[in-house]
Amino acid sequence: MLLQMMRRVAFPVVVVALLAAGCGGGGGGGGEKSGGETLSGAGSSLVFPLASKWSEDYKQRTGVTVNYNPIGSGGGIAEITARDVDFGASDAPLTPDQAQAAEGVLQIPWALAGTLFSYNLNGAPNKLKLTGPVIADLYLGKIKNWNDPAIAKLNPGVSLPASKVTPVFRSDGSGDTYAITDYLSKVSPEWKKKVGVSTQVNFPTGTGGKGNTGVAGGISRTDGTIGYLAISYVFENHLNYALIQDAAGKFPVPGIESISAAARTVKKLPADNAVSLTDPPASEPGAYPIATFTYALVPEKSPKAEALRDFLTYAIGDGQRFGRALQFAPLPNVVLEADRATIARIK
Repeated sequence: MLLQMMRRVAFPVVVVALLAAGCGGGGGGGGEKSGGETLSGAGSSLVFPLASKWSEDYKQRTGVTVNYNPIGSGGGIAEITARDVDFGASDAPLTPDQAQAAEGVLQIPWALAGTLFSYNLNGAPNKLKLTGPVIADLYLGKIKNWNDPAIAKLNPGVSLPASKVTPVFRSDGSGDTYAITDYLSKVSPEWKKKVGVSTQVNFPTGTGGKGNTGVAGGISRTDGTIGYLAISYVFENHLNYALIQDAAGKFPVPGIESISAAARTVKKLPADNAVSLTDPPASEPGAYPIATFTYALVPEKSPKAEALRDFLTYAIGDGQRFGRALQFAPLPNVVLEADRATIARIK
């Protein structure tokens, strides 16, 4: 079934006046305040649609504008490390080396979503079933055609074409790349050894595209392609996507409920708030295997501390109500408690 991907472009990767932050007190609601403060941010494109809603709402409340550039998680980490922005955003938590380089940066999980595998395969239905090891073999170049027995076994009764498999990946530093490589490293020892986990890795085969739009474009142009995209992008553009087997052997439909199920496995956050949600245990049935937090990356010491505290409090509070329509799941209470304690440290 050929995808109609380029019919609309949902989230252009450009510098946009996005987020807003208040100055002066403010709890989760973000009350009426006078404008004047300006914040700059950069990073995750996954969080872009939710951040856009935050922008509109919080701008009305405060009159304050933040310029946010959705350049990808890798770019967000680099920008906040260099202190070229007031805050960054990343779907991947900082590695120990990155945390050391970005000395004094706090990580605040402020959004919860997932990464999907979308595909363009003439003659095949939507929601083909795949497993983590099969996806790893697709991207390792070991499965070369779509009618491979490993795929056919998972999809009985489906007539699979012999089309050549062409993986598509993010060429820029991306939190979606982190999410899928984190997942594949857990389910495929060969992937872990040969490729590993990062926001940017050396893929053994396939073609790259910049941002969600670049990956979607790469998929749309060639029959037999498969690539990974943010859930909001897939749903907004009505793209085909695969169902991925969870640890319980089920194939949960990606969405609010299955992403929330993955997040329920988090019982306590470590000191740096970094949590991996991929490949959740079978004890949480129906959990989507590739869920991820997006983190606001904020200096603990900032001349704009009050404005940052106010906006972040809004984002994890009233701002969460915009998430459901965009396939962002609510933040669990254990995360909210850790967030509030971390936000209070910004001085």
